[in-house]
Amino acid sequence: MITFFASIAILIVGYMVYGRIVEKVFSPDDRETPAIRINDGVDCVPIKTWKAVLIQLLNIAGTGPIFGALMGACFGPVVFLWIVFGSILGGAVHDYMSGMISERNNGASIAQLSGIYLGKPALYLMRAFSVLLLLLTGTVFVTSPAALITRLTPDSLSMNFWIVVILLYYILATLMPIDKIIGKLYPVFGGILIIMAVSIAFAMNFLPEYGVPELVLKDLHPEGLPIWPFMFITVACGAISGFHATQSPMMSKCIMSEKDGRKVFYGAMIIESVIALVWAGAGMAFFGDTGLLNDALTELGQSGTVYEISKVMLGTAGGVLAIIGVVVCPITSGDTAFRSARLILAEWTGLDQKKIKNRLIITLPLLGMGAVLTRLDFNVLWRYFSWSNQTLAMIALWVATSYLIKNAKNKIYSLITALPASFMSAVSLTYILMADEGLKLPATIAYTAGIIFASCLFLIYVWLMAKHKKS
Repeated sequence: MITFFASIAILIVGYMVYGRIVEKVFSPDDRETPAIRINDGVDCVPIKTWKAVLIQLLNIAGTGPIFGALMGACFGPVVFLWIVFGSILGGAVHDYMSGMISERNNGASIAQLSGIYLGKPALYLMRAFSVLLLLLTGTVFVTSPAALITRLTPDSLSMNFWIVVILLYYILATLMPIDKIIGKLYPVFGGILIIMAVSIAFAMNFLPEYGVPELVLKDLHPEGLPIWPFMFITVACGAISGFHATQSPMMSKCIMSEKDGRKVFYGAMIIESVIALVWAGAGMAFFGDTGLLNDALTELGQSGTVYEISKVMLGTAGGVLAIIGVVVCPITSGDTAFRSARLILAEWTGLDQKKIKNRLIITLPLLGMGAVLTRLDFNVLWRYFSWSNQTLAMIALWVATSYLIKNAKNKIYSLITALPASFMSAVSLTYILMADEGLKLPATIAYTAGIIFASCLFLIYVWLMAKHKKS
């Protein structure tokens, strides 16, 4: 219990202290935002700050801080350290910079920003990579809620039925102006998500049959997976997630003042980290052993494990509330994943998105590909999603570093993004070299290559800093 509440306290202090430092480095001012300056009635629409925070939370959360946190809990209480410090020093910085740099560039996507700050090759690479990640994300966020809804409904309503229903909703939400469905429903869903997390947190900390374990600096994974790099890939949402770099530009088109950025982007990430802490703690408290938790995830699947924890911990009424939160969470990220993909493809093709016909031309093929991907094994999809997610986070942090080298009042402040960018570079390469879905190289080779790769990128950063100082 002490570790859990101390972790939440550190996250709050991190928002108030480090969040202000990051904000000061970026230096928001009183210029007009795209919501005011462009205001196209579809994607650039003014939204109140409190609504923008809840919408951003729903956009970025998905099942990541729930499923990922439960899988991360198999490593033991050490996962709390990654969620807390990964978020404060990496994830929240990543989200804030992605959103604010986009806002400074008329709400441009992370692909477009890569082209502006890293060059044209990065633009083409990131367009393809971002759309692929968003397709994987949208598909993951179709299958996971469909699996859970199937457990709660009569057998006649199969998982395929719910997949079709969710995809039809995605078509509607992707096409409609952002203030019509997303702007009206998501603040309500955000409230449900927060109530659900608070309910689970209360049960696991104050009911006598449960107890959240205290921090131990040991790898407790029953299958012997090493913390580096597997834990840092497994727990993405809740610590740091490249998917958020595709979502923050949506709210960058809707905030009414640059000075709201810390609340909307940095703040929503901190809230998501609290949700991840709750579910990591719930997994360990409920099963009492990382081996039993891992067995449950293997036998019941992620959705089944969430259902079991919610139902037993909170009883029927509380369990239904918690499950609604878990169902709403991925659906509200899935539709914005497809919406983000539409916007990136619109930038690429030059199709004006004010016209419903042009939105349909992009949206329908995207969702068709998503429907095909739902036929793949969920666990395989999740692993590739996780790796591509963290690779995108790495690139987004290097984009932010390049921006700060060019625009920060003191260039040394670019270290706030260069250091986590280097860390994620090592994580991303090491994982794909040694993972089963990667090259399956020996750990020694993968570790060495990852460290060399990250070191080379950091040396290039130092060289660019020196070059910029001379010029």
